[in-house]
Amino acid sequence: MKKKGILLVIVLFAALLLSGCTETNVPITKDSTGFWNQFIVYPLSWLIIKIATLFPGSWGYGLSIILITIVIRLILLPLMINQIKSSRKMQLIQPELEKLKKKYSSKDALTQKRLQEEQMLLLQKYDINPMSGCLPILIQLPILMGFYHAIIRTEEIRGSSFLWFSLAEVDFILPFIAGATTYFQQKAMMKGQNNNPQMAMLLVLMPIMIVIFSFMLPSALPLYWIVGNLFSIAQSYFIKTPELAGLEKQTSVSGRQGGKKK
Repeated sequence: MKKKGILLVIVLFAALLLSGCTETNVPITKDSTGFWNQFIVYPLSWLIIKIATLFPGSWGYGLSIILITIVIRLILLPLMINQIKSSRKMQLIQPELEKLKKKYSSKDALTQKRLQEEQMLLLQKYDINPMSGCLPILIQLPILMGFYHAIIRTEEIRGSSFLWFSLAEVDFILPFIAGATTYFQQKAMMKGQNNNPQMAMLLVLMPIMIVIFSFMLPSALPLYWIVGNLFSIAQSYFIKTPELAGLEKQTSVSGRQGGKKK
């Protein structure tokens, strides 16, 4: 299941990169046609421009992108909370999942089918949705793609700069900052799961992917990732959910009962 999640992340980021291969030389305006242009790219472009006018000086567009990123993260906050809760729940039931794997260790089709059924029952018991970790990524993908097109195709942004970099061009420092913040964001999300080799692979793979893509995309996209990562790091440390404490007690009691039965 986690291997599929890793593959999904790779496919989605590849789709993001490939999406920039069309219409990038066509400026976006209110007269642009097509659902993608009218309802995703142009509204983002319009919003970036309008918010930038609130700030004097040359940093207006950079500050606009930062504010929009924070607003997007706040909108997605309920989904991200569910993702954190789901990740923490998966961590807490790992001992029970390992017991099931040992119980159904045979590789024949019937035993593996039984293992999957038992795993699904266990997830249902603790109210865990295995797809909850992928949902925020799926929702953010159109936003990232829209941001890419809005930045590339909004003529007002061309030539604009923020801090030391141009928003519409590739920077050689920002990608490494984006990669580093991605690493720490993943580390915070995967806290307590360091012994899982698949999660450890994702911890290394994601920052590398972000660095590579950041060298292929305008600097406004790494800026979006950096701000989003910092937001996620903060939320993972400050958001506490009482139901997880109850689940921890429940799994602890379940583990002790299982030990007594032996």
